[in-house]
Amino acid sequence: MGNDGVGSGWRETNHALWDERVPIHAASDSYNVQGFLEGDNVLMDFEPGEIGDISGKRLVHLQCHMGQETLTWLRRGAARVAGLDFSPAAIEMARELAAELGIGPELASFVVADVYDAPKALPENEYDVAYVSMGSINWLPDIERWAKVVAGLLAPGGWLYLNEFHPVSHVLDEATGTRFVRDYVTDQATVHEAPGTYTDADRSAPTANNTATEWVHSLGDVVSALVAAGLRLEFLHEHDKTVFRQFESYEKAEDGWWAPPADQPRIPLLYSLKASRP
Repeated sequence: MGNDGVGSGWRETNHALWDERVPIHAASDSYNVQGFLEGDNVLMDFEPGEIGDISGKRLVHLQCHMGQETLTWLRRGAARVAGLDFSPAAIEMARELAAELGIGPELASFVVADVYDAPKALPENEYDVAYVSMGSINWLPDIERWAKVVAGLLAPGGWLYLNEFHPVSHVLDEATGTRFVRDYVTDQATVHEAPGTYTDADRSAPTANNTATEWVHSLGDVVSALVAAGLRLEFLHEHDKTVFRQFESYEKAEDGWWAPPADQPRIPLLYSLKASRP
């Protein structure tokens, strides 16, 4: 589904929202920048096993935010990595982290660009792995165009690994996440006010740029777009935990992830998939 469902200006408001939140995220316990620099892992526990062996691979991280995951894949054996994000503030932070780790641009390059412009913005034309992490595709209006971009970046035999918030979680009530309050099947954007940021459980961080424009891309739409772009689905997994307090009733478990309390039904909060280029 490719209809924006909104007028012009949504890119600018989303851009302002994300630029403002970069310093908040960089200072937060959630992103724990100092711990990352000292070697802490920032990946979900299931990601390394699902993505497979990346030793010697060229990896591109689309919508990389501050680049912590991007640099983690380099630590885990990738030959070189590239990160792309539309936020100059985020990319500046990613470059600073790489510099503090003594990693030069020949191993980790970070570029500012819209994800749809990735083919002409990135330093290489082909990658062995395309990695997309949580909170990415809901900011994009056209999932079919996105899938074509991803497929075009992959070398023969390469693959996409996507770990994303489950679309069902975007259409439930904010209190408990047990009632549908928005359309799941739609090509219309959701425009809403989102003060604060997810790194604070109570979203108390003072922010001025709060208008968010997002899209719900159903699992069917995502998988169909990837298949239409020529990729082969290897697996699709759903996960019942998440990385922040997405609903008010949720509790933080001992392992650090958020999940519903015992008296609420467990629902898919994340999903992960792998799709390869034959």
